Amino acid sequence: MFKKPAAASLLATALFGVHASGFAASPKETLEAFHAALTSGDKAKALALLSPEVAIYEAGYVERSRDEYASHHLGGDMEFARNSTRKVLTQTERIDGNTAIVWEESETTGTSRGTPVHVFGTGTAVLEKKGDAWVIVHVHWSSRKAK
Repeated sequence: MFKKPAAASLLATALFGVHASGFAASPKETLEAFHAALTSGDKAKALALLSPEVAIYEAGYVERSRDEYASHHLGGDMEFARNSTRKVLTQTERIDGNTAIVWEESETTGTSRGTPVHVFGTGTAVLEKKGDAWVIVHVHWSSRKAK
């Protein structure tokens, strides 16, 4: 038979595991997972975190779907993420029902096609809750060179 403290600890661990798995990742965590997938080169994970109808705005260009992003900039974004270090400087999240917005400022250093890079970026992501998960429905990125 279990000693009471051990049994209580085991029960608490089991209940926490069940309870914690019932919560969806937050919008911030979803966005973080997307950037981690880019860095690790996990194309399937990165795409799974995007809505099929995602709109990505960057440098005056628009990609109007997950498929369009996958066929155009995803590969380059993964290559860049693997060769750089991205540090989130500030991040704010607002959740209103099944919609969330995450604003952030970041600093990225590394190389791009052999050239040193040091940029400051701003980003806005809009996420929508689908079942128990958040998916990214819109991203707007911009950056500037560090002085």
